[in-house]
Amino acid sequence: MPRLSQLLYPPRDPAPLRPAATVLLLRDSPAGVEVLMTRRSPTASFAPGAYVFPGGGIDAADAATHALASRRATQSDEHLTQAIAAIRESFEELGILLAERADGSFATAEDVAALDRHAPLAEQCRARGLKLAADKVYVLAHWITDRDLPRRFDVPFLVARMPEGQTPAADEAEQFEPVWVRPQDALERHKAGNFFIIFPTIRTLERLQNYSDVQSILVACSSEKPLWTSCPRAGFLAGKEARYMEHESPFGELEMVTPDGQLLHSLDWQAENPVSLLKNVQRLTAGNPGFMTGPGTNSYLVGDPRTGYIVIDPGPVDDAHTERLWRAAGGNIKYIVCTHSHADHSPGAKPLQALCAPAKPPILGLASAPTARASSEFTPDEVLADDQRLVLTADSPDGPITHTLRAIHTPGHAANHLCLLLEEDGVLFSGDHILNGSTTVVDPPDGDMTAYLDSLDKLGAACTEHDANFILPAHGYVLGSARNQITHLKKHRLAREAKVLAAMQALPQGSMDDWVAKAYDDVPSRVWPVAKRSLLAHVERIQGMGLNPP
Repeated sequence: MPRLSQLLYPPRDPAPLRPAATVLLLRDSPAGVEVLMTRRSPTASFAPGAYVFPGGGIDAADAATHALASRRATQSDEHLTQAIAAIRESFEELGILLAERADGSFATAEDVAALDRHAPLAEQCRARGLKLAADKVYVLAHWITDRDLPRRFDVPFLVARMPEGQTPAADEAEQFEPVWVRPQDALERHKAGNFFIIFPTIRTLERLQNYSDVQSILVACSSEKPLWTSCPRAGFLAGKEARYMEHESPFGELEMVTPDGQLLHSLDWQAENPVSLLKNVQRLTAGNPGFMTGPGTNSYLVGDPRTGYIVIDPGPVDDAHTERLWRAAGGNIKYIVCTHSHADHSPGAKPLQALCAPAKPPILGLASAPTARASSEFTPDEVLADDQRLVLTADSPDGPITHTLRAIHTPGHAANHLCLLLEEDGVLFSGDHILNGSTTVVDPPDGDMTAYLDSLDKLGAACTEHDANFILPAHGYVLGSARNQITHLKKHRLAREAKVLAAMQALPQGSMDDWVAKAYDDVPSRVWPVAKRSLLAHVERIQGMGLNPP
């Protein structure tokens, strides 16, 4: 993990979490699943004026009410307490009672009318012979309020079928205007600006719109485990707050730059100014966005004014980008390192070196192999060997400061590909070996799929050794959970290989065009011309393992 001394912002403690529970009451309609939502008071301390699902805080009485509730054999005490809290809140806020009579039938509108919504629910149910139907309430998701917000909750999102014969009636204090709405309609109305919903509600509705009926949702939730768990992170995009879940591209960058969740970091892609990621790491993105480069090629500066800087991947020939790198480093560049020789990574090395005259820093890397394309020819001033370290040091008022980059030879995408590990901070610069938002092309003969997969294992071991949690790719945002990312990427590649083998077996006389259509049927056909290059790498690996189809 990055050293505290290298974090950009002083850490602060997020607001404490409060336990809560909310329930999505669902019903089937001719148009599909509908969910009951209600508008919060405009003076509420949390999400004022937002349309939400009924719910609220869990109190001690909820945990003491287990004996008055039905439960599934697999339902934990914690989930039972959460279900009871959600039942109580939906009764208090909307007059909906998830309870059963002694004969197993659901409570009726008459039962609801006989109860006082301002008095303790459990004792009233006991007196009328009603049992809380907690066994009919299932866990859908687990949300933890974003770290930047002043009021935070640890809250399961539960689901239950709406009891027949009951009609919601808002308490007109905390909740107003109950409405049945299809998830897709709620999202469209929110987008149009007349149905305000907050981030967890948006993401939950996005998931719900994929289900055709209530029963399919309840079946999906029958494992007693949330379908997802998230504590989102927020940054700025186009000057506005933008929030992201763990699987979304910007999440890892926000985690690294503002680990405590402060809303400070801009996520806009631009080529004009350096972006500080740590005190000792800056990113400058070249102005070469495109289908193969995403938002552009990321160049990185490692170091600080005291130690000088190492430039990683100076990028294409682009005078403006080269000058920005030089200026961001104050001209104090000690080394220029190229992760590999492709045209958007290494050609800027010589112009940057010339700009640093008279003290020209050496260009380091591995020479392009004979298998490289003519456009990728590259010869470094000095070979950067596998496991070699580049060290920047300086004295500071707090003692010596050191930044150490360890080279890791990672052939696969290119035969001369290197990754670099910033050892003190657990940060991996992955070049094109690992990208954010796409998988890299492995293009024979310079690319090799077996070498690529072996290099993933090598990077995983290095991340474990140095507790590296962040990957800084040559294209896209920072990735978090480095070892999980590497494991997932290898699993994805092997799954793709299984599809390639299946295509070869189904069409043993097929062409590359035939195979790519079957093996990459989950990606747009416009991607297939590029995918064929990685397909060939898989085919060569399959043939090399003796798995040729009959």
